[in-house]
Amino acid sequence: MKFVDEVRIFVKAGDGGNGAVSFRREKFIERGGPNGGDGGNGGSVVFVADPQLTTLLDFRYQQHHRAKSGENGMGSDCNGRGAEDMILRVPVGTLIRSTDSGDLLVDLSEPGQRFVAAQGGRGGLGNMNFATSTRQTPRFAQDGTKGEEVTLTLELKLLADVGLLGFPNAGKSTFISRVSRARPKVADYPFTTLVPNLGMVQYKDNLSFVMADIPGIIEGASEGVGLGHQFLRHVERCKVLIHLIDMGAEGEGREPLHDFDILNRELEKYSAELARKPQVVAANKVDLTHARERLEALTQALRERGIAVFPVSTATGEGMQALLDATAEVLFTGKTDKLQVEPPAKPAPRGERSKAPARKAPVKKAATRKAAAKKAPVRKVAAKKVSTRKAAAKKAPARKGPARKAAAKKSPAKKAPARKAPAKKAASGRSSKAPAKPVRAKGRRS
Repeated sequence: MKFVDEVRIFVKAGDGGNGAVSFRREKFIERGGPNGGDGGNGGSVVFVADPQLTTLLDFRYQQHHRAKSGENGMGSDCNGRGAEDMILRVPVGTLIRSTDSGDLLVDLSEPGQRFVAAQGGRGGLGNMNFATSTRQTPRFAQDGTKGEEVTLTLELKLLADVGLLGFPNAGKSTFISRVSRARPKVADYPFTTLVPNLGMVQYKDNLSFVMADIPGIIEGASEGVGLGHQFLRHVERCKVLIHLIDMGAEGEGREPLHDFDILNRELEKYSAELARKPQVVAANKVDLTHARERLEALTQALRERGIAVFPVSTATGEGMQALLDATAEVLFTGKTDKLQVEPPAKPAPRGERSKAPARKAPVKKAATRKAAAKKAPVRKVAAKKVSTRKAAAKKAPARKGPARKAAAKKSPAKKAPARKAPAKKAASGRSSKAPAKPVRAKGRRS
């Protein structure tokens, strides 16, 4: 089926029926009075979002849609029949704009949502409605009003949770065919995908999401190069974007980091809101030898920007589960921790690098050396004091031996230092009454 995502159509609602002018004419009934009925209402044009549709192909070949008009009124108080509304079914995600003004009239983003694009005309009143006590035979009726007519532009934006972005031949079709049951065309030449493809991805714990694969974007797409931006509208509703980088691309000016910057620049030109959506960066085709050699340089370059890179191979399935886990976390929880990495610390400028460390390092060494120099004499003095104390301790027993022996007999060894003080005081001649009596006795005897 051919994919059509933008059409222009003309719709016209039905006109209302005219009221009837009629009088009652029956045998033996004179001047029966007016009995003209009212006209029926015209049908309206109503758009309904149908989840079973995925393209606007039906409107490409039938661009004029007219609803039926209401019937005219009749005699004998008979009203005309109203016309049924014309139902136009469109895919979910269709935007309806006024072609003349360009204003957005409605966004049919929910299944079953309805929108009346053209209101049907109202039926006119018959002459029986104009009869009064003073005007009993009105010979006129009211005509029905005309139905609305308008030219509309239908624009389809597919509803998908995850969108695939990348250069042509980056592996997007292979990716969606591996994770879902979608079977897009896969070939080894650029621009294989000419229309968007949708696939339902069955994730863990009965969770699922819709993935959209759009044709490749190249440099200059904003000026109409390649397929241009005509398909980027289908990923505007996506919550997460998977950016596939072709690591095996060869040719003039084809570098992975250069391709990444070009595609983001084209997204920003198309829509700033689309460029701000969270992106899961995947380095594809790492199963190739020269592609794996490029991986380290790309990872380091994006790490400096704080962006995480998921190396994958859509051909072999390497790294696909980790990529889906990161995508599902952003989609269902809104957390983007796995998409970001902490950038490496930036080295200080040469001028600051030579000044700051050079001043701090010598100060610390000088301080430690001074502290060591100050502590060294202190240790020697302490050692001298200890030696003098030991010498005094050796001399003390010779002078005060009897006092120590007596103290050792009367009290335990722990209390000996406490009883040495009175002995020293007594020897020094300070206040003590015990040695004073023998001194007086010696003086009296002499």
